[in-house]
Amino acid sequence: MCHRSLIVIVDVNGTTDSPTWSIPMTTTEQTATTIDPAAAERFGERMAGALNEASLALMLSVGHQAGLLDALAELPPSTAPDIATRSGLHERYVREWLAAMPTAGVVVYDPEAATFALPAEHAACLTRAAGPENLVRLAQFIPLMASVERPLLDCFRTGGGVPYSEYGDFHRIMAEESAATHDAGLLTEVVPLVPGLADRLTAGIDVLDIGCGSGHAINVLAHAFPESRFVGYDFSEEAIATGRREAAQLGLANASFEVVDVARLAEENQFNLITAFDAIHDQAEPRTVLANIARALRPDGVFLMVDIAASSNLEDNLDHPMATFLYMISTMHCTTVSLSLDGEGLGTMWGEQLARALLAEAGFGPVEVKAVESDPLNSYFVVDAT
Repeated sequence: MCHRSLIVIVDVNGTTDSPTWSIPMTTTEQTATTIDPAAAERFGERMAGALNEASLALMLSVGHQAGLLDALAELPPSTAPDIATRSGLHERYVREWLAAMPTAGVVVYDPEAATFALPAEHAACLTRAAGPENLVRLAQFIPLMASVERPLLDCFRTGGGVPYSEYGDFHRIMAEESAATHDAGLLTEVVPLVPGLADRLTAGIDVLDIGCGSGHAINVLAHAFPESRFVGYDFSEEAIATGRREAAQLGLANASFEVVDVARLAEENQFNLITAFDAIHDQAEPRTVLANIARALRPDGVFLMVDIAASSNLEDNLDHPMATFLYMISTMHCTTVSLSLDGEGLGTMWGEQLARALLAEAGFGPVEVKAVESDPLNSYFVVDAT
C-alpha cells in the first residue's frame, strides 16, 4: 500500500540477508534504514483503512443530506429501486451509493434478494431520529473542510488564515448540530447546571448569547422563559438573519439578534447571564472578549461557557476518542479563521487548563467545570462574575 524502497543488505562475505524496507531518501547518496517489515505492513494497512474511512465519511455525509439513511431506517430490507423511490432520488445514484454501504459494514446486503437493510443498532447513531446521538451530522464537516484545502495550504506557506467567508455551508451544519444538542438538553440538563437559574429565568432576567450563530439556543430559551429578555450577538449577518427568522416564526417578542463584533463589546453591568456555546476558541481576541463579558455582567451575574472537553496538553488527548477529528477541525477551521483576523489562534483543543487561566485573567470568580450527558463533546464552565 505504501510506496517503499527495497533495500537488500549484503554482508562482507557477499551473502544476502532477508530483504528489509526503508523509507525512500531524497539525497543522491541514500542511506538504508532497516525497519520492521511487519510494522511497516501494519501501518500501510492502517493507511488503506484511513482512505476507506475518509471515503465512508463522504458517503455518510451524502446519505444524511439526501435522506437515504433516514429512509433505510424506516424501510424493511429493500432493493435499490425501492429505496430510490422512497427517497425521491435517481435510482442510478442511489444504487452506487448503496454499494459503498455494505463494504463499510454500515448496511447488510442480501445478494440473493438484492436488498439492503440498516440495522437498528447502526441507525441509533446515523439518523435524524437519533437526536444528539446522530454522529453522521459531523461527517458533513469532512467535505466542508476539504473545500478550503487549497487556500489553507497557501496559509501553511505564507501565513495568514482562511476567513469565515470561505466556509459556505458552515452555519447550516453548525445550526443542525447545535439544534439537536439544544433540543435534547438545554432546558433539562444545561439550565439546571446553574443553581437557581431556572427560577431567575422564570421571574425575568437579561440574557446575552455571545457568538450566537443561527440563534437556536436563544430562541429555545426565550420560548421557555417569556418573562426574560434574550439577545444574541454574532458577526455573521447570515446567521443573525436565520435567528431572526426563527424568532419571528415562533412569535417571540423577547428574543432579538444583532450583528456585533464581540471583541468591541462595550456594555457594562447589563446582563444577569451571558452564554457562549463553542464560540470563545474561535475568537481572534479571546482575552479581550472574555474581559468584555466580565464587564458586561452584573455583580450577581453568571457566565456559562461551553467549549470542547479536552486538555491543553497534547499528551493528555492521545486517547481522546475524537481527537484526530477535532484537531482536523482545529487546523482547517478554528485556528485558521482566527489567524485570518490576525488573531491568537487558540484552536478547537485549547483545553481546560488554558480556559481556566484565561477566565482568571479576565477577572472572573470561581469556575466549576461540569458535564452534560446529551453533549459529551463539550465541557460546561459555570463562572461567577467576580
